[in-house]
Amino acid sequence: MRQATDRDLGAGHSIPEPARAFTPEDEAQLRDALKRCSPSTCEAAREFRRTGSADHLPAIVNGLIEHYVEPDMRAKLSRADDGLRLVEDLAIDSLTLLEIVYLAEDVLQISIDNEELRPFRTVGDIKQFLAAKMQRVYPQSLNLPSGTPG
Repeated sequence: MRQATDRDLGAGHSIPEPARAFTPEDEAQLRDALKRCSPSTCEAAREFRRTGSADHLPAIVNGLIEHYVEPDMRAKLSRADDGLRLVEDLAIDSLTLLEIVYLAEDVLQISIDNEELRPFRTVGDIKQFLAAKMQRVYPQSLNLPSGTPG
């Protein structure tokens, strides 16, 4: 995890301005980062980056987790609700969680500190955290559904 602030991610990993257009270069970088993810995950990430709509976060989270879990666990992920437990139900260890978070940082262009990972127990925890994190990073541009923590 990076130890930077949301707004200062260091050289080569800056957060774009919320109003900035999603360029072909951005799309190529995103496609490269998600090259082993499903087409639906890639599409959700592209639409998120293009629109800033939090409606795409659940598909992105599910897709990133799906990429890293064992094939027999993927069916559980597609059928389950947000209460699905990362360790007990999906057999995600701490290293795998770090890999998922690194990819989420790259795709969503945010920084997540190690301390912020501690409360992650379920798929829903990750989704809620990212929605809240994105609201803090892009408060004017993110279209969060009502009731989402910010």
